[in-house]
Amino acid sequence: MERDNLAIVVKGYPRLSETFIAQEILGIQQAGIPYRIVSLRHPTDKKRHPINERITGAVDYLPEYAYQEPMRVLRGWLKARKMPGYRRAVNIWWQDYRRDRTANRARRFAQAMVMAAELPSDITRIYAHFLHTPASVARYCAIMRGLPWSCSAHAKDIYTSEDWDMREKLRDMDWLVTCTKANVDYLRTLAEDPDKVDLLYHGLDFSRFPEELPNRPMRDGSDPENPVTILSVGRLVGKKGYDDLLRALAKLPDGLHWRFIHIGGGSDSKYKQLASELGIAAKCDWRGPRDQKEVIAACQSSDLFVLASRIEQDGDRDGLPNVLMEAQLCGLAAVSTAISAIPELLVDGVNGKLVPQRNPDALADALQVVITDPAMRDAMGRNGNEIVRRDFSFYRGMKDLAHRFGVSDPLVGDGSPNSDTHQPAAQ
Repeated sequence: MERDNLAIVVKGYPRLSETFIAQEILGIQQAGIPYRIVSLRHPTDKKRHPINERITGAVDYLPEYAYQEPMRVLRGWLKARKMPGYRRAVNIWWQDYRRDRTANRARRFAQAMVMAAELPSDITRIYAHFLHTPASVARYCAIMRGLPWSCSAHAKDIYTSEDWDMREKLRDMDWLVTCTKANVDYLRTLAEDPDKVDLLYHGLDFSRFPEELPNRPMRDGSDPENPVTILSVGRLVGKKGYDDLLRALAKLPDGLHWRFIHIGGGSDSKYKQLASELGIAAKCDWRGPRDQKEVIAACQSSDLFVLASRIEQDGDRDGLPNVLMEAQLCGLAAVSTAISAIPELLVDGVNGKLVPQRNPDALADALQVVITDPAMRDAMGRNGNEIVRRDFSFYRGMKDLAHRFGVSDPLVGDGSPNSDTHQPAAQ
């Protein structure tokens, strides 16, 4: 099996909310697999994670909208239409468009033509992150160019996509990996060949985290001068349930002293307003987006992590949020909801507390229990650290992925401080 030369298709690059993708790309680089990144969008975040500075592969930005770069799209079409797979790609796109008559569907075909026309001739495989729009562009381009393609699916891309769309993509691709057991079970019901779908946890690169757990003060919420610090990290979007969390915090007893810190992108105005209406604004610290070093530092200095994830009406939901694994690796007990793959990491009463989604009363009860019992928090945090180190190493999954790309002995470490995780890129 020859080593692949990859075109990695992503929604946008770099993105603060997609550390797991950057981590995987760096792992591909460290394994000596040639690659380039193809991004459907330009970056919008003002900050970058340090890991992005270590990624040295070329980045190609496709036209976000055809009208913005009409000559580039025209040149792409003139070249793509001469490719052997162009007619089949057009027929497949037209079948898709008849069922999904949206500008988005048309835009993805224009991007695929540009990608097919501009991709270097030595690319041997297209690999898409997310089963919705990036996989559409990857699929159309792969058909035009006559290339094999594969996909990594996550959460929103699965549960907000139409079954017919995923079923036909699964038929055309070589294989798909996804980051939770729940996703695997669902996608295998759609695949003609269920063996195409496999589990691949994102996992964490332990070398970027302190090896020793912090010696946290045993705060119990009784001292107004020394409140329990509650941390949450996530974008301010509906599926993260921050309105539920604020309502739960407001239900905590008046004599219980706490401080809430939020890290993440998105508009915070409505949440600040809700906190004010609930009378807890003075206890809430909205820090906005931060890079991974700052997130780890916040985990190290906090007492408790909370994430009130929920399933939205359109099916959008979290899979297994990396921030939960990061918090656990830092020895933080966690309170979260029993949806999606969160129970694959959190075991109620062992390394955290699980409550039903959209239930501020149950969330408040769980928070009160762990806030007032620092010994329990400490034990849960240590258990969480052990569970993540045992079951969620990035390198275990990276070795499997490297094998799929034709590398039999990938030069990646095991995440320990002494492992070699800084191999040179092979470009």
